[in-house]
This record gives sequence, C-alpha cells and structure tokens, in this order.
Amino acid sequence: MQLNELGITARQCWLDIPKHFPNIIVDEFIIMPNHIHGILHIFDVPIVGVQNFEPLHNDRNGFNQYQHIIPKSLGSIIRGFKIGVTKWWRNNGYDGCLWQRNYYEHIIRNDKSLEQIRQYIKENPWNWDNDVENI
Repeated sequence: MQLNELGITARQCWLDIPKHFPNIIVDEFIIMPNHIHGILHIFDVPIVGVQNFEPLHNDRNGFNQYQHIIPKSLGSIIRGFKIGVTKWWRNNGYDGCLWQRNYYEHIIRNDKSLEQIRQYIKENPWNWDNDVENI
C-alpha cells in the first residue's frame, strides 16, 4: 500500500497510541485508502467496547446531555487516534468529514483467532481490487 501524506500521518498516529496509552501494545495493522484494520492489546482496562455518543436526555435548558468517554477505554483510544489525524488534516488545509461516526470492534479471545485476524489484515491490500468501496 503506497500511503499519501494523510496515510503516513494516520500510520504514525496509530504507532503513537502507546505513547498516550501506556497500557496498549500495537499489533498487526494496515492503513487502507478508506479504512484501517488494527489489533490493539489492551491491559488493565475494566471496560471495553464501543461507546456511542447518543443524547441521554435534554437538560432544563433543552440541551442534549451526552455520555462521557471512559478514560483508557477502547473508545477513548480510538477517539484520540482520530483526533490526532484530524488535527493534521485541518492544519494542512483540508476540511469536511474525515471519519465515519463510529468503528467496528471485536474482542479476540484465543491465539487461533488472533492468527487468523493477523493474516486477514496482512492480506487486505491484495483484496482491495475487489472491495466494494474501491471506486
């Protein structure tokens, strides 16, 4: 995969995750033209999973009250990664929406599954020609 400047920035931000979250080890990953696949090993975190930012209710002034991100959770890690890439994007004169609203996560529960997912990530660039999002 030949990365442009945005891709290079995304790769560096991904590799920098452990600098901001010392409880994380970055495993296999790939930056694709329209998405990223990556494995993160998360240690000492009581909560995992996607956190949606749907309004819980309106306060007395009619403003939506949102959930707060849980520190050191997967949601906070992905949020930080997206913020880092978005800052570069905006500082370099780009605008518009860079990210989809959420992300897909999967808990890897055994070594066999880990190896299968690593292989899938490694082979993902070779499947790009068949990807429905590749115009």
